[in-house]
Amino acid sequence: MYKLKIISSTVRPGRKGPIITKWIADLASQNRHFEVEVLDLGEINLPMMDEPNHPNLRKYQHEHTKWWSAKIDEADAFIFVTAEYDYNYPAPLRNALEYLSHEWNYKAAGVVSYGGVSAGTRALNSLKNDLASLKVVALTEAVNFPFFQKNINDQNEFEANEASHKAAETMLKQLVRWTKGLKIIKEDRD
Repeated sequence: MYKLKIISSTVRPGRKGPIITKWIADLASQNRHFEVEVLDLGEINLPMMDEPNHPNLRKYQHEHTKWWSAKIDEADAFIFVTAEYDYNYPAPLRNALEYLSHEWNYKAAGVVSYGGVSAGTRALNSLKNDLASLKVVALTEAVNFPFFQKNINDQNEFEANEASHKAAETMLKQLVRWTKGLKIIKEDRD
């Protein structure tokens, strides 16, 4: 089984990211290829980058960085669940990405984005560009929710329609394929 880390990006009070994250985590857990772990940045609460050394050196001083490094290093693949704030993805996610360097390399990532009319696609595109600089392969297949609040029921649960479920299944299928291929590249240290 591949270790899939699903990273929830929002941290502010009243956030809805964890509800959407639960939906995709439940769906991913049904895939026999993945062992799923949710990493909620709102709960992890990484401070703004406070390491004295560049992440390339992997000379981490703080326990929170060492813990974050181990979590990301053990991953085989990712799904980022991101809101769109001011035409971009949330700052806590950018901070979490920049804490590390090598730990992200040669892994595939899917993205679930949500927002208003744009469905978080501007955040998704910005995130994909930044992931490329970390040698993460961001899939073309993604799941986007416009006006996402309409998918939250009275019990504060996320309800996706059939098209969204199909998009998620397609993304997960491709995530398995890319993870298999990138594992070979990651292990080739020549």
